[in-house]
Amino acid sequence: MNVAVDFTAGVRQPAGVGRYTRSLVHALTTLPDWSHELVLLWAGPARIPPPVDWPHTRTRRLPLSERWMTVAWQRARFPLPADLLAGGADVFYSPDFALPPLWRARSLVTVHDLSYLTHPETHYPPLRAFLTQVVPRSVRRADLVLADSRRTKDDLVTLLGAPEAKIEVVHAAADPVFRRVEDARRLAGVLRRRGIDRPYVITVGTIQPRKNLPVVFEALRRVRQKGRDVLLVHVGRPGWLYEPVFKALEASGVKDAVRFPEGVDDAELAALYTGATAHVFPSLYEGFGITCLEAMACGAPVIASQAGSLAEVVGDGAVAVEPSDAGAIAAGIERLMDDAPFREALIRRGYAQAGRFSWGASAGRLRHLLEGLRA
Repeated sequence: MNVAVDFTAGVRQPAGVGRYTRSLVHALTTLPDWSHELVLLWAGPARIPPPVDWPHTRTRRLPLSERWMTVAWQRARFPLPADLLAGGADVFYSPDFALPPLWRARSLVTVHDLSYLTHPETHYPPLRAFLTQVVPRSVRRADLVLADSRRTKDDLVTLLGAPEAKIEVVHAAADPVFRRVEDARRLAGVLRRRGIDRPYVITVGTIQPRKNLPVVFEALRRVRQKGRDVLLVHVGRPGWLYEPVFKALEASGVKDAVRFPEGVDDAELAALYTGATAHVFPSLYEGFGITCLEAMACGAPVIASQAGSLAEVVGDGAVAVEPSDAGAIAAGIERLMDDAPFREALIRRGYAQAGRFSWGASAGRLRHLLEGLRA
């Protein structure tokens, strides 16, 4: 069987869908009984080096930029079949919401969330308009639709009218690099290089409205008002509609206690998770919430909202809060600082919860679905 994958996100996006694409497809190629031919297509110059040694895998860069391939495929709907560009394929997989035109290949598309419908005010308007047009069309055309979580599957049925039997759940997971850093000197070196010299909480993700950072600024203000010298360390770049986030920081009174380290790689992020008092994730909506599993795998206690799929993903391994409840977040941080037995119990539950998800298991599920389409 020949399988083609739109790998554009894998070489263009460092986090989010890019990480999902790289990790899931790599795990697929390393399954013990994987023997199918795989072609990875991408558009635009690679920001992340494409794979060179994955088993049974070839790569092919498309002739246009990412923007112009998107225009051709999704806006102009130019009939340039992606399976033909791959040199022929039995099955075509698109892990990033949109399915390109195809000639004969059977098809799968992953829809990670429908936040552009559930929380439209948190999306950049042109992107929201694009997704509103393209995602329903891709869901209709695809032979199978993959969702990251049961919640996203339910949203696809409720909000887009997709047949439930057409949707399969394939979870994300924490990459193997996200493990507790046991080397105290290495951990201290990371914190020293980043200017972190006191207790801190960590938030991770693109700076955009849905991540709900202003409520963390307010929680930090309340904790510091009680005389606790705590920092907030945020790892993630500005994305879209981020200006109000920074205005909220300016008005919060805790700007001097917030750090935005740049150029953090995965190994360093694992160290930052390891040293944190807590990973705080008060998102307004998530289709999965992978950073919570990363933090749990590194032994960081998690404080997370129950919005979207997060209750499904974190289980009993996190302190549950309402997304807007700064007081509950502050109380969770204080308890994790003061109550050692509670903290240790939460860390143990977090390790167990993160261990329920693996890229190997998800890749095995994907292989089964790919082979089922071909059969």
